[in-house]
Amino acid sequence: MSAVSLTGAEKSRLRGRGQTLEASLKVGREGASPSVVSSLRALLAAQELVKVRYTAADRDERETLNARLAETTESCLVGAVGGTALFFRPRAAEAAPGA
Repeated sequence: MSAVSLTGAEKSRLRGRGQTLEASLKVGREGASPSVVSSLRALLAAQELVKVRYTAADRDERETLNARLAETTESCLVGAVGGTALFFRPRAAEAAPGA
């Protein structure tokens, strides 16, 4: 599966949806551990749009973690503000209709 690419308008729409979401996953000192990656994959498979909250990371660490999580989960970082980030990955059935 290739990485998800979204237009600016699509990202804007998803950020709007994300404002009403509660953080589904909290990332602490362990960072992008295998359990965090596994949890994010499962959440993306179920919901497509997941809000992540970082509890113990500074700005530079969050940028690195966002990039790593997006890459390892094959999702798209829709936006990040402060200690929260929003990830999107379309469901497999919707990504490949009729296949």
